[in-house]
Formats: sequence, C-alpha cells, structure tokens
Amino acid sequence: MAPAARQENGASVDMTINPVVGAIRPSKTMVLSDLATSLRESGVDVISLAAGEPDFDTPEPVAEAGIQAIRSGNTHYSPNTGTSTLRKAIQRKLQSENGLEYGADEIVLSNGAKQSIWQSLLATCSPGDEVLIPAPYWVSYPEMARLAGASPVFIDCPADQGYVLTAQQLREALNPRSRLLILCTPSNPTGAVYSLERLKELAEVVAEHPRLLVLSDEIYEHIIYRPAQHHSFAALPGMWPRTLTVNGFSKAFAMTGWRLGYLAAPKAFAKAAAAIQGQMTSGPSSIAQQAGVAALDLGPAGGPLVADFVKSFRQRRDYVVKRLRSIPGLKLPEPEGAFYALPDMSQFFGHAVTADDFGSIPDIDTLCRFLLEKGNVAVVPGDAFGAPNCLRISYATSLDKLEGAMDRIEEALTGKALHRQQAMAASAAS
Repeated sequence: MAPAARQENGASVDMTINPVVGAIRPSKTMVLSDLATSLRESGVDVISLAAGEPDFDTPEPVAEAGIQAIRSGNTHYSPNTGTSTLRKAIQRKLQSENGLEYGADEIVLSNGAKQSIWQSLLATCSPGDEVLIPAPYWVSYPEMARLAGASPVFIDCPADQGYVLTAQQLREALNPRSRLLILCTPSNPTGAVYSLERLKELAEVVAEHPRLLVLSDEIYEHIIYRPAQHHSFAALPGMWPRTLTVNGFSKAFAMTGWRLGYLAAPKAFAKAAAAIQGQMTSGPSSIAQQAGVAALDLGPAGGPLVADFVKSFRQRRDYVVKRLRSIPGLKLPEPEGAFYALPDMSQFFGHAVTADDFGSIPDIDTLCRFLLEKGNVAVVPGDAFGAPNCLRISYATSLDKLEGAMDRIEEALTGKALHRQQAMAASAAS
C-alpha cells in the first residue's frame, strides 16, 4: 500500500498551540550547542564552550554496574519513585555528607535533576504565586515557573557582590504572593558559592514568612574549589520543613546521558512530586539506578575518582580565569565551584562597536554570534541567564581545547577587525 500523501495545506486543521507553551523561550544553551555541533558536522572547526557537560567518561565502576544491570536482566520498569536500594543509598549519603535526615518515602528519583526541579515547582506553586530567582540564574528556572502558573521575580545580584543574594535584597523582594526562593550553590552560570554565613542570613529572612519555601539546587555540590565549602540549606536550623533539595548524578559523576536525579523533601512535597511523576514519566531507568548505586559506593563526595575530576576542573578554571583577565576591558570574578565563568563583556558591544566584514555589535547576542562566525568559538549569551552584559563559558573540556578557544577569543576581541575605541573612551569618561 502506498504511503498516505502529505497535505501541506493545513487550513482545515486547528494548529493552535497552548499559549503557555507557545510563550516558552528556547534554551539558548541548547540552541548554541546544537549550532556548534551542526557547524562541526559541516566541516567548520568550531570549539564549543556552550554546554554544561563534563568531558570525562563515566567512571569505570559505575559504567560496569550499568552493563551488569543489562546482563542480569535488570531492564524492567522501576518503581515510580525509584528502587529502594538507591533511595536508601541516597538516605545514607544525605545523612553523612549533608547532615540531612529523610525517610525513604521523602526521596523521589527521576530522569535527571531538571525533572526534579520542574516537579518541585509544579507541586508547590499555584497560579498567582511568585518564584524568587536571584540573577544570574540557570536558564530553565523562569520558564519552569511560568509553566507552573507562577510568575518569576528576578533579584539582581551583580558581580561586585559576588553574584550571591543578600538578606536585605530577599527581604525587599518578599510579599504575600512569594511562594518559592530558588538557590543554586555552587551556581550555574557564575560558579559562585554561598558561604555558611550568607545562608544563615537568608534563612533568618525565610523564617519570617510562613508561606515561603526554598528550592535548593545542589547538583554541583562536589565540584567546589577550596577554601570554598558546600552547605545544604535544609541543614540550617528550622529550614528542613520548608526546603526541597534537588541533586543528581550528571555533573560530579560524569553521568549526563544516564538521566538520573532526585528530590529530597518533606513527605507532603515528595508525595506530590511522585504523583506528578506517576502520570508523566513513571520511574527512572532501572539501568541508570544500578549505576547510581555504584556511584555512591565510590566514597564520600565521590571518592578519589571524583576528586581527580575536580582537580582537573580547578586547573582549567585557573587557566581560563588567567587568560580572560589578561584581555583589557574584560571583568571576571573568580568562580568558586561548578565549571563556568561569567565574564562581563560590556566593553565589547554597544552602539559604537563594529567589526570588519561583520557589522555592528549592539548587544551580547550579536557578540556571541561574532565570536562564533569570526572566531569559531561557541559561547552562550548572558541574557539567557539574566546577565545581559556577560557571556557564559563552560570550561568542562580539555586544556588543549581551552587553549585554542582562549587564543581565538583573545584574537577576536583584541584584533584589528574589532573597532571599539569609542566605546572604551565613553566608558573611561563615565
């Protein structure tokens, strides 16, 4: 039988999209990563510093556990909230590493920390509620809030205060509609780490508002550079009942493709998230969960294998910071964790900035396109993260690639093709 012919004329079909979905903005991280991949596949020598993905392979003991899961027939549906074996392992991890006590029914495993964050927002927020998001922020937080029917409220946390929220800023932003505060430490996209003192100050403000909950995104907790230290918000006095802690295996254990994350929260919130998951995806991969058990068996904070990853990330951080700070006009606070740098690029775009064979560079989006087209380096514009003067660089790649990328960025920004004298003069005059 011949295949049915396509009807290109859709006049008789209602193509209306749900307006909530239609208003979702695409993730610029994914757009830039996909574009860089497409250019490489077409033969262009592009170095991508866009995606937040470790370049390491999953540790061998973890990968082997996944292989053994397949060989032993552990390939069937998982319980909706995850296997009891992995949930108990996470219980032990949270108790020993984070000082947090959770029951097995207060942990929900899902297909990545991203899903856990989305389910947390949907479980806790109602139409008309506000979600407080310190800026710079991870690109998906605002869109998730909107999908949940809530309104994102951004609180600007500039570089001169370390990209972290102050207690006074939080107090000024709160009102009866405030439902959820999102904290990400270590931070994507800044690499900032909240000190224990700062978290305690924020907790004092949170305690003054009975409706206010906190979503603590701790996916980068093990990727941290001494003397900075990670502290779980739920471990602070009085914060356990109002905190939803999200974590996962993708970053520290180089398990991005395994899609495994979790939510730890008071029973009411965990139960609501589990109900959402039961109607959406059901439980995560049984194979990935067996690998997750092996990951936690590597030892506290991932043991020596993850420590080696972190050592490499620190070397890359140091190299990238040194190279970027050597470019005149570029400003960059030193990241304390994760694997991102968020330099201020305001000296390199504006009405007075042009480039030969390219044209004007009025904003950060155009500057990133200039770096891609003329420098063959893919980075993400900071406006996607609530930082329109910045761009985000992921240094989760080899030192050789970082050296090549930094050479290209430096040449593009300081070479004769880029004309920014007027912009520099205007800045100096101000």
